[in-house]
Amino acid sequence: MNESMGLLGRKLGMTQLFADDGTVTPVTVVETGPCTVLQVKTTAGKDGYNAVQLGFGARKESRVTKAELGHAKAANAAAAPSFVSEVRVDEKTASSYQKGQTVTASELFAAGQKLDVIGTSKGRGFAGVFKRHHFAGFERSHGTHEYFRHGGSIGTRLTPGMTLAGKKMPGQLGNAQVCIQNVSVAKVDAERNLVFLAGSVPGPNGGFVTLRKAVKAGK
Repeated sequence: MNESMGLLGRKLGMTQLFADDGTVTPVTVVETGPCTVLQVKTTAGKDGYNAVQLGFGARKESRVTKAELGHAKAANAAAAPSFVSEVRVDEKTASSYQKGQTVTASELFAAGQKLDVIGTSKGRGFAGVFKRHHFAGFERSHGTHEYFRHGGSIGTRLTPGMTLAGKKMPGQLGNAQVCIQNVSVAKVDAERNLVFLAGSVPGPNGGFVTLRKAVKAGK
């Protein structure tokens, strides 16, 4: 089992696992792999860093560009993948993979292992500071009038005379990359390429996720 390698997958939904003593564990089911190695990048090459580019799923040829199709065929992939992403690895791990190789969940993951799960959170549209940043709001007495859910002052007059970058204001909520760290693997179904992760995983059902070795495991 190569602990420094990762895989791509698709979130299927949540369910429960029952232990022999009756303990119930809520888990998220992720269809993980098989993934095709599309490219291997090393520090010795022109890329300057070590990574393995993986492809997951399949798309119709009519829905991909010629560049994407050619990139997949160069790795002897059966079809252009639906999801392509890189997993940063060390030099030794990168040298152990070759273009066109297939990687499965049972090769990398086992029950009890800690993983980092990266996905795109659900988009909630435009939201105010209450919902987006959990602001407390204003007092509803002592003359407060039509100013209950506002964000307050956003800057100063003379110095610096502008709104500072990073100020918490209304805007788009969600639809951003989220990484949940140290998620435990509850079970691995090698026959169906399923990984059962304890707890929740970012994104909607059907959304793509990346599973990698936990960066802060054991710290």
